[in-house]
Amino acid sequence: MNVLIVFTHPNPASFNHALLERVSAGLKEAGHSIKIKDLYQENFDPILSASDLDQLHKGEIPSKIAKEQEQLLWADSLIFIYPLWWFGRPAMLKGWFDLVLTNGLAFEYSSDGVKGLLKHKRALVLITAGGSRKYFEDTDALQLIHRPTTDGTLSFCGIKDVSHEIYYDIANISNEERIEILDNVEEMGRTF
Repeated sequence: MNVLIVFTHPNPASFNHALLERVSAGLKEAGHSIKIKDLYQENFDPILSASDLDQLHKGEIPSKIAKEQEQLLWADSLIFIYPLWWFGRPAMLKGWFDLVLTNGLAFEYSSDGVKGLLKHKRALVLITAGGSRKYFEDTDALQLIHRPTTDGTLSFCGIKDVSHEIYYDIANISNEERIEILDNVEEMGRTF
């Protein structure tokens, strides 16, 4: 398969980057073609400007959006890797979704409601969280971690097979736990 990985973390020495390296290694070992979209390294502009929106309403695709959509449509499957910030995805990733997943490409409105248009085979969302699983359970916030991306964006846009993994308390886990996570993520790439 062709797999587009959208990676969103500003620190190339982060655990998120280690996840990127290991899932990429597993994907390559399995024979998949991959493209990595590192939003911070690319200095991606996440702003949907008034002129961009005006062009979209006129049925025109601004060049910066068309370039991103071309990469999206190249892929058969998608992987997103990011840290949980304020119970959500980083603003840069939210901006990528706003720009790329446009009406007419990713979804459309009809008299029957909204229809997702993306034909990707599957999507995987890997999220790191600073809080413990217990914290999120106790505050009834587990669904806030993944649902905006998994259900509110990817499933909404038509991708039927969307899965996620959340790695809790990432700043406080042991080195052994980190190695186990990374080994599992590489295996996810091999079996994607």
